[in-house]
Amino acid sequence: MLIAIIGENCAGKSTLAEAVKAELGGEVITGKDYLRMAKSESEAEKLFREKLKSAAEEDEDIIYVISEKAHIALLPDGAVRVLVYCDLGVIKERFRARMRGTLPPPVEKMLENKHGAFDGGDYEYRFDGGGEDAEAFAKKLSTEFKK
Repeated sequence: MLIAIIGENCAGKSTLAEAVKAELGGEVITGKDYLRMAKSESEAEKLFREKLKSAAEEDEDIIYVISEKAHIALLPDGAVRVLVYCDLGVIKERFRARMRGTLPPPVEKMLENKHGAFDGGDYEYRFDGGGEDAEAFAKKLSTEFKK
């Protein structure tokens, strides 16, 4: 099974990915981690696409955490897509904490510009990373997908 967890920075994707992993198992891959699969980027992408296709065909279990729109294009048919969304104020607070209490104006502007960038896509599930319980959501997924 291939579960793609898609959303903005600090929306709660990693928290949800860990909860899904605890519930369903599988390997968590984040962003461009796949580049470690080969020396060249093109070869790594080719190998990664094959790995994702295999997971979508249920040969292995992968949870792919995506925070860049371009990476959605890597997903094969059969991937389960989960949008993780969150209120902009919560995202700013989380990012501020990540940056040890400081949110520089250019970073704040970047967060504002990117907010809602994933909202228009096709998703099987939507998870409110600012208010929903990740473990409860993962349990819901497990009832639908456990082998």
